[in-house]
Amino acid sequence: MDEFAEQAGSHRGLNPREICPLFEKAIRILGKPWTGLILYSLLAGSRRFSEITAHIGPVSDSVVSTRLKELEREGIVERRIFPETPVRIEYALTAKAAGLMDIVLAIHRWSEVFDTEEDDAEPSVSTT
Repeated sequence: MDEFAEQAGSHRGLNPREICPLFEKAIRILGKPWTGLILYSLLAGSRRFSEITAHIGPVSDSVVSTRLKELEREGIVERRIFPETPVRIEYALTAKAAGLMDIVLAIHRWSEVFDTEEDDAEPSVSTT
């Protein structure tokens, strides 16, 4: 058994030889392009759609809209409508998303260690 499998096996209830359906669902939700960046953007608090897109960079509005709807459907993001003129809509993380904060921040810390000059030489991924 290699080092990673050994460490994974030491976690309570984790079987590295089988994938838990709940874990698979979480990875399918969180692993979609732009989802992590949307969640990261919302860590600072509620934001309007235009603030989210400005914060995460070059991505189409339709992709961000789709991801927000998916996260809302899963109970991770809440869409708040303020009856003002003009109507103001903001997105915020829900209580269900509270546990994600540590995960997103851990990924951020890991990315700082993981990033190397070699990675910078890789071609960028299309955003459309």
